[in-house]
Amino acid sequence: MNQGPAPLSGVLFDLDGTLLDSAPDLYLALCRLCDERKLPRPAYETVRAVVSRGARAVLRAGMPQAEATLIEQLMPRFLVLYADIMGNDSQPFPGIPDLLVTLERSGVPWGIVTNKAGFLALPLLERLGLAARAAAIVCGDTLEQRKPDPAPVRLACTRAGMDPASAVYVGDDLRDVQAGRSAGLSTVAVSWGYLDGGDPHAWGADIVVDQVPALAAWLGVGNQA
Repeated sequence: MNQGPAPLSGVLFDLDGTLLDSAPDLYLALCRLCDERKLPRPAYETVRAVVSRGARAVLRAGMPQAEATLIEQLMPRFLVLYADIMGNDSQPFPGIPDLLVTLERSGVPWGIVTNKAGFLALPLLERLGLAARAAAIVCGDTLEQRKPDPAPVRLACTRAGMDPASAVYVGDDLRDVQAGRSAGLSTVAVSWGYLDGGDPHAWGADIVVDQVPALAAWLGVGNQA
């Protein structure tokens, strides 16, 4: 396997579907909303597949016949339901905690660039004990631009003191690869994420990895058990 940039100046991660499996909490919030409106609960896999597209896509997965105006009307209630349970069942994907520790012990800063709004992303990261450890956190409302625009990735590099030419952006969506590549970073697509129905091998990432140990090896920060 080829290896990523060396020396490595830093690693940026997408949040939902890359660092965290947040689909269970989003699904439960949607189910509670469906129960309130006496609608059938959707299949979990239908919802999981669209999590990377955000809250509106999750709502649409549960209410495929709803008009756009109704989706917008239901957004505040859905977000309240989600905020109430956020972090209960959302957990880092297997191997991610060890990878973050390995990066820290290697002196490699890591950060997060997400399209999730700050009022949701920051409390979630606090609850999981990740906020204080990240060298930079750029949320979907930090700037006017969001991924696939490269501006949030560039801002994270600046805040974390990373050189884009020797940094890496890791994500589970085409927009992640586009944003990272346009910002001048090497890019990794992870197949364990939500993928939004896409084929990560078609996104033009420098590498596609199926498991966290393969990501660690490519980053050159050691093998993981």
